[in-house]
Amino acid sequence: MENKCEINGHSVSKCPESSVSVKCEKKGCKDRFTGFLQRNLLVILTVSGVLVGVGLGMIIRNMNLTRAQMTYFAFPGEMLLRMLKMIILPLVVCSLISGAASIDTRSLGKLGGIAVSYFLVTTLIASCIGVALAFIIKPGVGAGALKTNSLSLEGVSNNKETADSFLDLARNLFPSNLVASAFRSYATDYKNIPVGNDSNGTILYQKVPYGTDTDGMNILGLVLFAMVFGVALRKLGAEGEELIRFFNAFNEATMVLVSWIMWYVPLGIMFLVGSKIVEMEDVGLLVTSLGKYIFASILGHVLHGGIVLPLIYFGFTRKNPFTFLSGLITPFTTAFATCSSSATLPSMIKCVEENNGVDKRISRFILPIGATVNMDGAAIFQCVAAVFIAQLNNYDLSAVQIFTILVTATASSVGAAGIPAGGIITIAIILEAIGLPTNDLSLMLAVDWIVDRTTTVVNVEGDALGAGILNHINEKDQKKLQQEEEEEEEEQELTEVKVEAVANMQAEEETSPLVTHRPLAPDSSCANLLDKEGMESVL
Repeated sequence: MENKCEINGHSVSKCPESSVSVKCEKKGCKDRFTGFLQRNLLVILTVSGVLVGVGLGMIIRNMNLTRAQMTYFAFPGEMLLRMLKMIILPLVVCSLISGAASIDTRSLGKLGGIAVSYFLVTTLIASCIGVALAFIIKPGVGAGALKTNSLSLEGVSNNKETADSFLDLARNLFPSNLVASAFRSYATDYKNIPVGNDSNGTILYQKVPYGTDTDGMNILGLVLFAMVFGVALRKLGAEGEELIRFFNAFNEATMVLVSWIMWYVPLGIMFLVGSKIVEMEDVGLLVTSLGKYIFASILGHVLHGGIVLPLIYFGFTRKNPFTFLSGLITPFTTAFATCSSSATLPSMIKCVEENNGVDKRISRFILPIGATVNMDGAAIFQCVAAVFIAQLNNYDLSAVQIFTILVTATASSVGAAGIPAGGIITIAIILEAIGLPTNDLSLMLAVDWIVDRTTTVVNVEGDALGAGILNHINEKDQKKLQQEEEEEEEEQELTEVKVEAVANMQAEEETSPLVTHRPLAPDSSCANLLDKEGMESVL
């Protein structure tokens, strides 16, 4: 074909090579740009939703909306939260069952041990960072005049004993009713029972604990049951394969629903962020009063999420952690907007598998567990809050109490609900453990909507990097196992070759002319001798 083009309106039979290359470069740039938009359209829309939400909230904030109008304005964001919470139960249960059933028992035990160790170590490091920053920045020093009443805040009551808090954690691991655990969890309450009279005739009461049901999914019990049930299905062998295929199909269908919900995320996030800005009352007073506490908490999140966790990932995998994290912008944005690790779980599983190539068996096994028990960001702000309240009340903490804060924050973060403001309740456990009053907890609640955003981002970042580390370890184990199998096959082939060689040598010896004629020599000589004797007798 003849290459024709137009130059200055005149048709030329052959185009210059430079013009062809320019056209190819333009076409290549256009294709690359189009491909970039197709791959990152959801990320761009989600980030744009946050920015537009901030601007929209600042504009509508000046319109002095009523409470009812604020509720209507927040409705699209509320729908996003409801959709994400709706998908949590089938996603967690089915993904854990299929994940535990698809991993052999030996690998499951090894990966589970590494995951638990990773979660505990990173949470303990986060707690140490929070305590250290609180003592360096001293957010509560000089803020003795700052009390709940100065900000017109409601008090947060918590009369639960520390021992009962941890006992409730153990009770929720084994729910008495699995169906009820989908929407209720166990909690200890107290009642006063008369036990007699003193010398003055005054009735004496004794506080007695009793169990109650509180609204909210018992995610710990569901996670444990799903893991054990998946292992049991694998133990059944062929009998359990049909049920495993059912849960695998259920899980894949759930992920399809997640992919549909993700396209609503930009719109929902826009209204979530905008409605939160509209609902803010006196931001200036809160920031000036609690600015050092907010700064200490967010700085701890930046240090832990930007330095500590990436270094741990790099130490295990020798790969660039920020390349891994760059594929998780959408779940990070969702975490920032929703303040919920559980609500971020669907998008996190989808992005970790599609953008970072993490094995489905690993991601769907470890991420639901991480969303439940791994709370690095929560541990940081809980430790900062505990030291802040101690400084606020001019209370000097001893070395034993500091150690108690670290251990209690690490342990209680396991039971922290993956919901907005869930960590506030666990701060009460820490304060009770070191003997501090819980009256000032409402100060934390007043600025929790600020701190909880970076808290959730660090929580889900720790889950994602943990999944990446486990995927790397699993790949190494699989390669090692494959190499061992290949070596065994080679050894078996060599053994077979040696056996065949020995058999051939024996066969050759048996069929050799020297071997076959040597025993016949005496017989032939005898036959000749007989022939001679016969001839002589004839003669």
